[in-house]
Amino acid sequence: MMKRFSLLLLALTYQLPAHALPPEGMVFELKSSVVKIHVVNEQGHHGVGSGVVVAKDHVATNCHVVANARGVRVSKFGEGHAPVALKADWKHDLCLLRMQGLELPPVKLGSTRDLQYAQPVFTISFPNNARKPLATYGEVTALYPMDGAHIIRATADFRLGGSGGPLFDDSGTLVGLVTMKSPGRNAYYYNIPADWVKDLINQPEIAITTQKELPFWDAPEDQRPFFMRALQPEQAGDWAALEAICQSWVAAQPESAEAWYLLALAQHRQNHPENALPSLEKSIAINQRHADAKSLLGQIKDNIASGKCTSSSC
Repeated sequence: MMKRFSLLLLALTYQLPAHALPPEGMVFELKSSVVKIHVVNEQGHHGVGSGVVVAKDHVATNCHVVANARGVRVSKFGEGHAPVALKADWKHDLCLLRMQGLELPPVKLGSTRDLQYAQPVFTISFPNNARKPLATYGEVTALYPMDGAHIIRATADFRLGGSGGPLFDDSGTLVGLVTMKSPGRNAYYYNIPADWVKDLINQPEIAITTQKELPFWDAPEDQRPFFMRALQPEQAGDWAALEAICQSWVAAQPESAEAWYLLALAQHRQNHPENALPSLEKSIAINQRHADAKSLLGQIKDNIASGKCTSSSC
């Protein structure tokens, strides 16, 4: 069984080459749109998350930050504001808090359809209940198609308190919200797409924070996205199980470069280069910037050329 994804969010600084860092002035300006969210849960315990202003008096965050809370308060510059209404997309773990008189600038909304692999990104949030918003830097490492957009995997990592914080591209456009990480020391960090924010803005408001539906990452195993189902067998080296999942994945989402790459990886590790090669070619055809697929393709071809493998076995 796959371990439940942790919700330990943001942000150790991941150092990129200097030329990849966004301008300091841009990051400072965006911090004025990032807020801390305080909640009191059903047991009376205090919790902290992050959020970002996405429209006038509207703050986006993860639903798991505010779900079932007895009290919610948004703070900025030492002032606290209580939301007057809520819009919730429980399945996608996305909530919008409507405020009154927040008077903070909204950020520009982007789309994950415009992102590229290895593109620099950065987050801003309140890790470990920090007094001021902090930034963490990284790059896009995977894009997983889901419900008209893409879940973003990036190397900008998270710490507790960062849930719901914004993920920006290198132009300062909002492309996602930091949401979840995989278990283990070499964790993967995932962000839900800003595209879903645009969809939710026009939905009706609700008055209570009672959760109506589990988020996709907490659904039963067979109802989770394929990228989540594939993670445990990949990390465990269970290549037969990974191949079975990826065969279903490419059938359901033939446009996913990650599905074809992981299928190829499973085929390669089971000594079937004749299957891995066409899978890798499909992955690269979908995404010319998929470095892992290109590396594995080159490795297999080098092995065949050197006699370590034939075209049908290794």
